[in-house]
Amino acid sequence: MITGSTTGAAALMGVTQPAVSKLIREFQLQLKIKLFERSGTGIAPTAEAVTLFGEVERSFIGVERIAEAAEQIRLRRTSLLHIAALPMLANGFLPRFAGEFVSSRPELDLELSGVISTLVVDWVVNRQCDFGFASPQIDHPALQKIAMPSLPYVAVIPEGHKLARKKAVVPKDFDGENFISLNHSTQSRRQVDAIFAEHGVYRVMRVETHLSEIVCGLVSSGLGVGICDPFTAREFRGRGVVARPFQPVVTIEVFALYSTHHAPTAIAFEFIEQFAAHIRKFDREYRRS
Repeated sequence: MITGSTTGAAALMGVTQPAVSKLIREFQLQLKIKLFERSGTGIAPTAEAVTLFGEVERSFIGVERIAEAAEQIRLRRTSLLHIAALPMLANGFLPRFAGEFVSSRPELDLELSGVISTLVVDWVVNRQCDFGFASPQIDHPALQKIAMPSLPYVAVIPEGHKLARKKAVVPKDFDGENFISLNHSTQSRRQVDAIFAEHGVYRVMRVETHLSEIVCGLVSSGLGVGICDPFTAREFRGRGVVARPFQPVVTIEVFALYSTHHAPTAIAFEFIEQFAAHIRKFDREYRRS
């Protein structure tokens, strides 16, 4: 699954290719599941194999965490924070804060992962991270949530576009414009669509994506305009993208998540508290800029 071929797997494992093929055959017989199918000169994983690999990978991550903890004890490191965060925070804003937080604490090490909100929930519930940051539409009985400060979404516009001259934009400004949209899996997409429908605005929906970073990348190419979170928009300042306030306000809600069965350490709560203050400071500065 990792290398994409039995030959690659054999090299990775230090065995022969026929040995790998034999192991696969025996494993399939034991599980009574077909894991691979012939595809040209190679093999391709079945849907069952992809599902099983996800479970296996989760188990290996747990084993790796034990090895990491043992290494930390051996080196007498006092603490390690493993944080998972949704992409709009992980693509720049959170790493910069985390770097400053950790650099002033020589005893603290960090593992920072950027994954979609559903995976953040999965990792927190299964204790594959200490805590995470995710969007609010995901709920789980084994989770506790701490609300982070809410911020407004912004309009993202190519440099030189006529809308870039405006101090703020409203729905009618988007009428007839090429639009780069977040997809239907996001709560903000449903809110934004409802606003445009209410105002009778027609947008030319050119692209849909689940990442704000892709929205801004496409906007920077001049393809169209969009609406995204201010964290990502800030990352693209000076890279062909202009951000403007969008009215009426559509707010972003993010929560810090941790397991009800495994409360984070004091240093983890300190990180969450200071990150919330950092978001509030960012909001004040962003509104003034």
